[in-house]
Amino acid sequence: MHMFRHLKRLVTDWFLCGMLLATLLAYFFPTFGATGGAMHAEWVVNVGIFVVFFLHGVNLSGEQIRHGLKNIRLHLMVQGFTFGVFPLIWWVSNVLLGSHVPSLLMLGFFYLCALPSTISSSVALTGSAGGNVPAAILNASLSSVLGIFLTPLLVSLVVGRGADGIDLGSTLLDLCMMLLLPLVLGQFLRRWLAGFFGRYKRYTSVIDKLVILLLVYAAFCNSMVSGIWRQQGNGVLFSAVLGSAVLLAIILWTTTRTARALRFNNADEIAAVFCASKKSLAAGVPMAALIFGKHPGLGLILLPIMIYHPLQLIVCSILAERYASRQRALVNRQNEAVLSAR
Repeated sequence: MHMFRHLKRLVTDWFLCGMLLATLLAYFFPTFGATGGAMHAEWVVNVGIFVVFFLHGVNLSGEQIRHGLKNIRLHLMVQGFTFGVFPLIWWVSNVLLGSHVPSLLMLGFFYLCALPSTISSSVALTGSAGGNVPAAILNASLSSVLGIFLTPLLVSLVVGRGADGIDLGSTLLDLCMMLLLPLVLGQFLRRWLAGFFGRYKRYTSVIDKLVILLLVYAAFCNSMVSGIWRQQGNGVLFSAVLGSAVLLAIILWTTTRTARALRFNNADEIAAVFCASKKSLAAGVPMAALIFGKHPGLGLILLPIMIYHPLQLIVCSILAERYASRQRALVNRQNEAVLSAR
């Protein structure tokens, strides 16, 4: 019953439906959104990325971050999994299966593994499960900032640098200008704009998601125009779904076992599992546009994170309910113990 409720939520989520629509539109109208097309994607993308990260900066509360600074072991675990364990899992998978998976899809899986954690869903799920919300806010926010530097650095280790890879210096400069600058600017202007954007947060969230859908559409348009999808065939979609599901299962099991081995309390375990297992589509799509530029295979590179995103939401929503039920049962037992003692 719970599973059907979560599936219904997934199907009726307009953003996830929008991602499907964006890929379909790219299939039927690829030239409109491709680079040099009538949409002028190269300009729309840059403006959209700047707006998205400016809004993140305005909505990021410094006070909440300061409250989460206490548990160093928790922070080290989350960031270690986000930028260390995920890439390590990819490396092992590449050694074992790399020759059987299309190279662009394998690069897409590495890009997924190199991405920072999410902010909104990590915090929301941690809160609904009864976890350590301030720690979740700190780790998700810290991960987003670290990702501006660590994600392109990790990608450069796989694709190389220079003419045949990425220009790391130029890429970092672009990321700082398009991601870090608006984030810092949003934080600086927060004292004057936080109230205004807080009143209209529902609408700013819509703007955020619409920009991501535009970026997805533009990326898939370029891939359609280049013929990448025709070359790869339908098997690549099955491989992406299977790989994303297996990766999520491994990382959820590993984060849970690690949190318990470190003897985290229940609230810290919840924050650790939800923050360390998530990957950000909101940061991943704009960053991909800056890291890979006009790469014709960008749509295929983005495919794993586009599949991992809804999978992590539905699976972690189920986990959040289980954690919350366990927490309620614990409280009930404590209350019964108190009453019986009287």
